[in-house]
Amino acid sequence: METYIQIVLFLLFQLCFIVQLYYLVSSHISLAGYKPHEELPTVLIPVSVIIAARNEAQNLQENLPSILEQNYPDFEVVVINDCSYDASDEVLEDMQRRYANLKVVTITEHDRFKTGKKFALTLGIKASKNEYLLFTDADCKPVSPNWITRMVANFGGGAQIVLGYSPFYKTRSFLNWFTRYESVKAATNYLSCALNGDAYMGVGRNLAYTKTLFFSEKGFASHMHVLSGDDDLFVNQHATPDNAAIEIHPDTFMYTAAKSTLSSWYRQKKRHAGVGKLYKRRHRKMLIFDGVSGFLFYMLLILCLVCKFEPLLALGLLLFRLIIQLLIYNKVFKKLDGKDLIWYLPFFDIIYYMYLIGFGLVGLLLKTTQWK
Repeated sequence: METYIQIVLFLLFQLCFIVQLYYLVSSHISLAGYKPHEELPTVLIPVSVIIAARNEAQNLQENLPSILEQNYPDFEVVVINDCSYDASDEVLEDMQRRYANLKVVTITEHDRFKTGKKFALTLGIKASKNEYLLFTDADCKPVSPNWITRMVANFGGGAQIVLGYSPFYKTRSFLNWFTRYESVKAATNYLSCALNGDAYMGVGRNLAYTKTLFFSEKGFASHMHVLSGDDDLFVNQHATPDNAAIEIHPDTFMYTAAKSTLSSWYRQKKRHAGVGKLYKRRHRKMLIFDGVSGFLFYMLLILCLVCKFEPLLALGLLLFRLIIQLLIYNKVFKKLDGKDLIWYLPFFDIIYYMYLIGFGLVGLLLKTTQWK
């Protein structure tokens, strides 16, 4: 009986290995071979940059000039000052005197009506004057004055959604290393799927879509009651094989600071944890299979080694998977400013799948009610 159970568990371990190999070869390899256009395109379409900000006075002062001074011929920046009680209004008033392309929409707190980020973004979109919309956050800073140019150059040929990338600044802490690793892995997933014609999410720190798409699909109406999802749920519901493009040229990276404490990191992840259950069914299945198979792969590997059941074969499969990961992720991580993280791949990969399972359970059990 004991031998029979060991055989079943080892077969399950092999199945998890096959599933993990499938994701690597069928999906992630496409991003490894993808090459962004190096030549700076010429783009003339008018653009509106939308930023929702609540109590972001310092971030606005530090980051907004880099957006307002983009090397682009025709754009406006719409900042929604969402019920701020810090010095955001003074900062924005000062910048309006210096920048003619800055438009400010102010929301005031109401005792009975509590607003959220989706409401703020909707007001910003309505106040914008252009068809092409580019989104980021107040705590983000473009690495280049060509951010707008390269992002909106992807509109055309039927594209209505452009998925960008937003890495974290590097610091010397374990939490920062893992946060950056998790961000690179998440980007690897959603960018690869978009390249394969099945975009399922984007990140609001660097995302573009058309005003026509937003209003034709009634904006965030179907998930306005959900705290998060102004970015990933919108993309998940409205991306098609033909209307979504990606842009990962380094000029388009929108940098931001990662959370520096476990408590702030946990609160951030908790806000987003429950959104995945609202994805389309095929995307939920894909993410569940990836998370569960990766988690079980490591748990069953440990069990095989502890019980001394085919330990050499188990280690051989682990080594084979690691070699394939290194071959693919070495190229991907370089593209996504995570080259230094490749050395920690075996260690962070285990933590990553434990993290996925842990926050998957958090998403089922917990609910939050404010965005900032």
